[in-house]
This record gives sequence, structure tokens and C-alpha cells, in this order.
Amino acid sequence: MIEIPTDLPAELVPLSWLIGVWEGTGVLDYAIDGENDGEHTQLEFGQRISFSHDGLGYLNYSASSWVLDEENTPLAAETGYWRLHRKLVEGDAGPAMLPGSGVRPFNTAQSVEALRNSHGAFDIDVSIIHPDGVSEIYIGQVAGPRIDLATDAVMRTAGAKEYTAATRLYGLVENHLLWAWDIAALGQELRTHASARLAKVE
Repeated sequence: MIEIPTDLPAELVPLSWLIGVWEGTGVLDYAIDGENDGEHTQLEFGQRISFSHDGLGYLNYSASSWVLDEENTPLAAETGYWRLHRKLVEGDAGPAMLPGSGVRPFNTAQSVEALRNSHGAFDIDVSIIHPDGVSEIYIGQVAGPRIDLATDAVMRTAGAKEYTAATRLYGLVENHLLWAWDIAALGQELRTHASARLAKVE
């Protein structure tokens, strides 16, 4: 059963099942083609993901992962923002620190329903930043307790490793958050990278 917080902005209701802190384990399995059979990385990891909100029309996202070895060696981290896709108007804040003017839009369930796409789902925008110099912009959709994402743009600093595209899938199954992540990196086409099963802990 999905509980919707009473202070939740109306346009976050389609994403409300994500809100909370999730922990669990996953598997990384990524092959790099090349001479001498290339390289194949396989390992199990732990992960903690948090989705929260500040009363505005987006979710704050953060994730940290660690190798399941004796030292719980840190593996990866990322942070970002998730929101329904729509054009920002005068009532929305921004750009930069500029406040919105007038009534905040899409503040009722009825107005949010108007954002459904032709498939009955909601289009979403997700931005994710990694500490290794990679920033991703995803577009996708949320249909009930399922989210499908694909990169619209990947930006890298001059020193970052090659990373060109990704897809992500999230779903709520038997009260667990399941996700799968495919990437195109290090000269490879899009292929399986990692997946995990997380339980809600907060």
C-alpha cells in the first residue's frame, strides 16, 4: 500500500511511491570487449537511496553504494532531482534564485491529471550528477509504480572516463524498490551494468 504524505505537492503524487529511504543489495556485471577476451567486472554491492522533497514540485535524490567486502569499500555516489515534465511558468521559481510570481501552477490533483500523456502515464525529467565528472539528463515516464528512463544528454568534464548513454528502470514490487541500469561506456554499446533490490527503512 502506498501512503501519500499530507504535505506533498500535488504534482509529486505520481512519484510519491519513491519517497523514503531504501536499503538493500545488488549485483554489478559489466563486460568490456577487447583483445584477450577483454575485461569482465562482477561484484555484489550494498546501496542506500533517499527520495525526499522540500515542499516544491520535485524530488531530491541521493544514492550511495559500497562493495560487499570486509571493509565495505565505497563504490559510487550520485545526487539529483526528479520531476514531472512540463513547461515552467511565471509561478515557478527560477532561473537561478529568482522566486516565482503569482500562483504556483499544478497545485491540485485535477490540474496534474492534465499532464498525463497519450499512454495515460506522466512524462518525467531526471537530472543526476556523479562525483567523477559525469552529469546525466534523463527523460522518461512514470506509469503507476514503474519508471522507465533513457538519457537525453550526458555531459562529462575533460578528465572523466568515457560514458555516453544509459537507461534505467525502477519498479515497486512486493513493497521493494527494484531497479536495473544499462550503460554505454568505455567504448561499449548499451549493455547490462547493475541491478538491485531495496527495502524501505525510513
